[in-house]
Amino acid sequence: MSLSLRPALLIGCALSCLSITAPAMAQQLNEPQVPISAPDAPVPASDDQIGFSADALQYDSNSEIVTASGAVQLLRDGNRLRADKVVWNRTSGKVEAIGNVSVTDPDGNIAYGDRFDVTDTLKDGVVDNMLLVLQSGGRLAAATGTRTNGIYTLNRAAYTGCAVEDSDGCPKEPTWQINAVKVVYDPTRERVTYTNANIELFGLPLIPLPGLSHPVGEGGGSGLLVPNLRYDRNNGFEVAVPYYFKLAPNRDLTVTPHVYSNSLPMLEAGFRHLYDRGAYQITGYATYGSRVATGDTSGTTPAASEKDPRFYLDASGGLQLTPEWSVDGSIRFASDRTFLRRYDISRDDRLRSTLGAQRIGQNSYFSLRGWAVQTLRAGDSQGQTPIALPVIDYRLRLKDPLLGGVLQLQANTLAITRTHGQDTQRAFAAAEWNLRTLTGMGQEVTFTGYLRGDAYHSSDNALTTTASYAGDPGWQARGIAAAAVDMRWPFIGEAFGGMQRIAPRVQIVAAPKLANLSLPNEDARAVDLEDSNLFALNRFAGYDRFEDSTRITYGIEYSLSLPDFSLQTIVGQSYRLSSRTSILPDGTGLSDRTSDIVGRTTVRYKDFISFTHRFRLDKDHLAVRRNELDATVGSKNTYAMVGYLRLNRDALAALEDLQDREELRLGGRIQFARFWSVFGSTVIDLTDGKEDPLSIADGYEPVRHRLGIAYEDDCLTLGLTWRRDYQANGDARKGNAFQLRLAFRNIGI
Repeated sequence: MSLSLRPALLIGCALSCLSITAPAMAQQLNEPQVPISAPDAPVPASDDQIGFSADALQYDSNSEIVTASGAVQLLRDGNRLRADKVVWNRTSGKVEAIGNVSVTDPDGNIAYGDRFDVTDTLKDGVVDNMLLVLQSGGRLAAATGTRTNGIYTLNRAAYTGCAVEDSDGCPKEPTWQINAVKVVYDPTRERVTYTNANIELFGLPLIPLPGLSHPVGEGGGSGLLVPNLRYDRNNGFEVAVPYYFKLAPNRDLTVTPHVYSNSLPMLEAGFRHLYDRGAYQITGYATYGSRVATGDTSGTTPAASEKDPRFYLDASGGLQLTPEWSVDGSIRFASDRTFLRRYDISRDDRLRSTLGAQRIGQNSYFSLRGWAVQTLRAGDSQGQTPIALPVIDYRLRLKDPLLGGVLQLQANTLAITRTHGQDTQRAFAAAEWNLRTLTGMGQEVTFTGYLRGDAYHSSDNALTTTASYAGDPGWQARGIAAAAVDMRWPFIGEAFGGMQRIAPRVQIVAAPKLANLSLPNEDARAVDLEDSNLFALNRFAGYDRFEDSTRITYGIEYSLSLPDFSLQTIVGQSYRLSSRTSILPDGTGLSDRTSDIVGRTTVRYKDFISFTHRFRLDKDHLAVRRNELDATVGSKNTYAMVGYLRLNRDALAALEDLQDREELRLGGRIQFARFWSVFGSTVIDLTDGKEDPLSIADGYEPVRHRLGIAYEDDCLTLGLTWRRDYQANGDARKGNAFQLRLAFRNIGI
């Protein structure tokens, strides 16, 4: 039987709602207004006694009947009853409550009704026109209801986790509701079980749900989760039906069969475990099917006639041994290079597995780690992909007792091996001293001294494809010394109704010529002058290269802070005082004595506008070598995002880490109704021969489009998304994909 949950008007409804007419129904999801009551009943001394309060009391000694009226309250064993009138037969133990009746159990669930017949324990009874407001937030309404041994049984009932009142306190239809002939709620198990149930969405009945049962509250419970429906060109129609197993309060398992119209089924399983000192999770996917092989070359070899096991494993976890010591690790491995994209699991093109331990003290840090990488890129050689074990780093921070300032000592070692490539081992010890002081004129001056000694060993250097990264084979050593003085002079004052700060900055760095190119370069390949490393002591990203030049860097910082507006900008340049040839390659902005000009500007207006622009200008003719823009305009519900990047560095084609490109990213969301919105995004590759001479693209190559519509309120999330991929990789073909997302909230899943 279908049960309507349209609520009657509340007594306390706002005046703006008084013109609305709603039929009086036997079941109301609205919580009745409780009149101002007398003080709470006194807490009884034992469970056998009843705490009692009322405005008036009559006692018939002959019939042993007590009649209480006016804001009556009864309290026994954690159960509280409120009513306008209560008749208590002390002989039979029957309690009849009439008018604005509510019973609150020890768990916080509140049952409302027109008339309650309960025992004097207040635990068991029968209710007419019952509304049960669960402590977890859901509501159950029924024509009749009973409570026996703490378990609620409701007949001709319905359940919803949605709000049934608007912001003015007026009744409204819930977005979804579950109707049933019979509903049983067990507070101990925190579970609701239905007989002959069906679900209504936006007032429209959906498919029947025989044997439906679900948990309530934050604890959750075992059961089916909302299915996932999607379509794409690779696998056809997909239906994924997750089943959740609650193994313990701190352990669970989710098993999800994926059934496809164009492929064999796939099984997904995820296990999570949380314990007092850490947590870990293991997720796996497995299927059996055909694939297109992609190996170390850019070509592909069809293998449609052969079927192989295909799988993916993703596991991670951490353990806090002591307040200082912790261990962590992760495993990510795929059976082949196209599995993740074929089944839309991830778009990562490299998978990294790690294992490590670390200790963080008040003034010290120790880390012992190892990692390995699996490449999923077509044309990449797995044999050239590094495996690092061990990676050891130790740092100790001390106060300088002689000159003042802070002294940091560091020891580091790294061993990299490849199955078909160069092997490198490195160890160094370093000391860095920093002293920050303020002059009488307000200048902030920082003195830095740096000393380091390196030892390297490498083999199979000829297997490295980029000659400048290989270094000389065998044992090599290097000593590094550098000194720097950095002066910032901030001027602060009122302006434009706020505060502004203008801070010229000058830095001088001195370093002797170093034997850089004779050493392998494993971690300092992607170098590019930008605002973040303009004033760095070493503008290489890693340790294998150190900028061996004496230089002066100058720039200016500006900021303006108003009540609803902020502006921050920095611009600067560097000049090398020594005339020796730089080890920094062309395209980095640092290869000549005078560097390119770099800067960054960030603008914010309230929470409505966020704008960041980074640039690098050629020093000779101000050509734009780097142009990067990230902007967001709009509110939380309606906004537009723009991201643009153009790298025109004119770097050598052999340096893969400095290739030029141009890309545009657009995204946005428009809320056109209270709960309805449309959203979309796109990524477009604008690279052509101007940026990359080897590119054959026409300057407009879409990468991915996405468009969708969504509904989201306090208890329901519904969305339909279309996505089109324009890039193929093996058996992960380009094409369209559609996904339907439906999630019911407040039912414990």
